[in-house]
Amino acid sequence: MTWTSADFRKLGLPLAVMLALFVIALLLGNAAQQDVRKAEHERNAAATAKGQIEQRLRQVRTEEMDIKERTQILQRLQRSGIAGEEKRLDWMETLRDTQRDLRIPGMKYEFGARTALDGNDGANAGWYSSPLKIQLRLLHEEDLLNTLGRIEKNAKSLVIVRSCKLGPLPEQGQEKTAMALLAAECEMQWLTVRQPSGKK
Repeated sequence: MTWTSADFRKLGLPLAVMLALFVIALLLGNAAQQDVRKAEHERNAAATAKGQIEQRLRQVRTEEMDIKERTQILQRLQRSGIAGEEKRLDWMETLRDTQRDLRIPGMKYEFGARTALDGNDGANAGWYSSPLKIQLRLLHEEDLLNTLGRIEKNAKSLVIVRSCKLGPLPEQGQEKTAMALLAAECEMQWLTVRQPSGKK
């Protein structure tokens, strides 16, 4: 079969249409790929944003739980009398009540000056210590443990016993009675925490 110029002229239009369709197909394919890339990019951006939001939400929840825990601790400290200014009148009343309730034959005590702990300058929030020296006249050794336990439980402060000496009641200058056979001398720290300004 021999191709003539008339045959080529007849095929010109279909070839042109086919070429145009091919170009359109390429353009549509390219546009589809761009749409796919754009959709993937948007999906990745949305996933990243979602991850950041979830992370921030977890962080907020953690901070909220931390605040609640700190608030509960502060409320417990306030109820126990540890948070706030020292309450020496209440402390002395606690000592008198302890002596009366446990029938301790003799009790003498002296609070020292309050000092700041943790290196604060005494004007800021932080822990403070008030030293206490206490002398007791006791009938039994168990009276000392009961007295210290009652003070630690009832004091509106955090009470730390630093040292105690227990021995027979000296005979010189003091008579032994049926009510007092032992002498004890203890050193304690009564701790309070001052809150930052603006908090009560």
